[in-house]
Amino acid sequence: MEFSKEITDRIQKLQEKFDATGQDLTAYLDGLLHADYLTYWDYIHLDTLLSLQNPKTKFPDENIFIMYHQATELYFKMILSECQQICNQKEITEKFFLARLTRINRYFEHLTNSFDIMVDGMEKEQFLQYRMSLLPASGFQSAQYRKIEIFATDLINLVDKDKRADLASQSFDATKYLEFIYWKHGATEAKTGKKTLTLIQFEEKYMNSFIQLANERHENTILTKFQEINSTNSAVTEAMRRFDTNVNVNWPLAHYKSAVRYLQLDPEDIKATGGTNWQKYLPPRFQKRIFYPTLWSDEEVANWGKAWVENTLKSL
Repeated sequence: MEFSKEITDRIQKLQEKFDATGQDLTAYLDGLLHADYLTYWDYIHLDTLLSLQNPKTKFPDENIFIMYHQATELYFKMILSECQQICNQKEITEKFFLARLTRINRYFEHLTNSFDIMVDGMEKEQFLQYRMSLLPASGFQSAQYRKIEIFATDLINLVDKDKRADLASQSFDATKYLEFIYWKHGATEAKTGKKTLTLIQFEEKYMNSFIQLANERHENTILTKFQEINSTNSAVTEAMRRFDTNVNVNWPLAHYKSAVRYLQLDPEDIKATGGTNWQKYLPPRFQKRIFYPTLWSDEEVANWGKAWVENTLKSL
């Protein structure tokens, strides 16, 4: 049998590739000869994926709750991949930076737009019953979301707003900064101010990894890469503002809308969120968590997230 030039060219390239690493091309061809064809279900481990839903109750809507959160974590993993690409790029270009940041915004906007699956897709009566079987677990315990924040900005911007000025005057200390990280307010008991079991579990499992990541990201974040490219392109600035809004306004307020819908602002129902003080934690105007404060006017900072909350409450 006579092979086409395309086939012989590729065999030659394969020979060069394997010769360069001291490998035997014939052995690899034998492996290819005996290997089965790849299938879709094997490639994405479909059977395993579909077996990962293990509800704790018999309420059917609990499966929606589980699968939506699993899908969210996969999106967070995609976002972290883009964050790593940006921060690991040695000589970053405006084109590369904007392309990856646009992907991140697209992922977050899809998540936010899909949140109606949670808000409108479950019966309140079912939710309030099966949610009690999940305590003290909470979406608050998403470590990937916290890592996205650390990749995004200087750690000082994630510190409790009442501690920022004092800590900013001191030398960088990831452990001290994380001691006063803003999200601890979201897992303290509403009445006593004590740490919830939700927060205690979370810190025990992840705090050391957060400290390590914060040290690795010090002066190597999306913010520092933005400063490095020193772009005058308005599209880049707008992408940064979109990212800030997507993470710090739209995404937490999608959760706020869900909490309002299901818990009706009733303090007695706060226990359904694992005891987390979501009424003070989720609204951006309380935390004033802003990745890129210099990209916003004083008025925009002062009214951070306010209009969104007011419009949401009116619609409920």
